[in-house]
Amino acid sequence: MSLKGIIFDLDGTLVDSVQDMHWSLNLALSDVAFPVVSETQVRDWVGNGIDKLVMRGLSCNFEVNPDLSEVLIRQATEQFKHHYHTLVGEYAQLYQDVESVLRELSAIPKAIVTNKNRAFTLQLLQKLNIDTYFDVIVCGDDGNKKPDPEPLHAACKELGVTVQEAIMIGDSKSDILAAQNAGMPVIALTYGYNQGFDLKQLNPEYLCDRFLDIIPILNNSDLKQIKEQDD
Repeated sequence: MSLKGIIFDLDGTLVDSVQDMHWSLNLALSDVAFPVVSETQVRDWVGNGIDKLVMRGLSCNFEVNPDLSEVLIRQATEQFKHHYHTLVGEYAQLYQDVESVLRELSAIPKAIVTNKNRAFTLQLLQKLNIDTYFDVIVCGDDGNKKPDPEPLHAACKELGVTVQEAIMIGDSKSDILAAQNAGMPVIALTYGYNQGFDLKQLNPEYLCDRFLDIIPILNNSDLKQIKEQDD
């Protein structure tokens, strides 16, 4: 299989953005008279979109309280978006070697597939000066979210490649399941926002501890051959 496209997750894969979301969530919680939460908690809660993050904040738990009112959720979510619009990218940082690796991969078409809303995704990419590296951006408010395979199929279509010609790179259970649901190989990164889940249990084709580790995998265009050698 010849590699013709690379699909990246954003938060926890390319960017450590928890501080921005932590501040925004606590400001939103304060606005609706709910107790603030810790950065460690937020780090475990991100990855499933803004709505789910806000509900987890209101519940002060990964599992959402089913008794939360729709009015409260809507109000807190609106306040989060208001604060995040101001704070997005203020404290976020690229993970080590991200920009140098993106430069090295400049000849290969690339996409971002994220559960983050489009407005915030574009803000973050521009703030960190990496927006020009990507040909396609598919966001959480464009349609279904990961682990649904739809956003990966949409990215492949826009890149002009088949799922067999692309690879997904992400840090979470949602990324791995989305790739597997789409029939696409996946590189899982262990350093990101995995919500305490052992990614090895999902049997991704490749498991890397550093972003730089993806280079020897991607530089070999025959990914099937690499997999056979690894086995």
